[in-house]
Amino acid sequence: VQLQASGGGLVQPGGSLRLSCTASGFTSNYNAVTWFRQAPGKEREAVSCISSNDRSTYYGDSVKGRFAISIDNAKNTVYLQMNSLKPEDTAVYYCATGPMWCGVEPRSYEYDSWGQGTLVTVSS
Repeated sequence: VQLQASGGGLVQPGGSLRLSCTASGFTSNYNAVTWFRQAPGKEREAVSCISSNDRSTYYGDSVKGRFAISIDNAKNTVYLQMNSLKPEDTAVYYCATGPMWCGVEPRSYEYDSWGQGTLVTVSS
């Protein structure tokens, strides 16, 4: 399966962006999709995850209440709506798939298919 991430850009603090992750090739409607991010000099962290089969979700503590993940199975696309953006949200955002469930906290080593990343910059 190939993943294509898009929607990044430059936004002012307090603004919003919506990221998209579209899957092509062999796709399964029973896998979890996670958005990870990596800022310069920092480790990659899980931002949000959605399980395709039961729509259960995971949000990192730093984005709870500001970000929302959703899925459109007909379009093989997962969306990440990011609101009230902060400078500390600046990072390259990657979508990935692999395991069936998000789990307590998604771990990057559990994922075997990755998108190319899209840069989000929050700055005035």
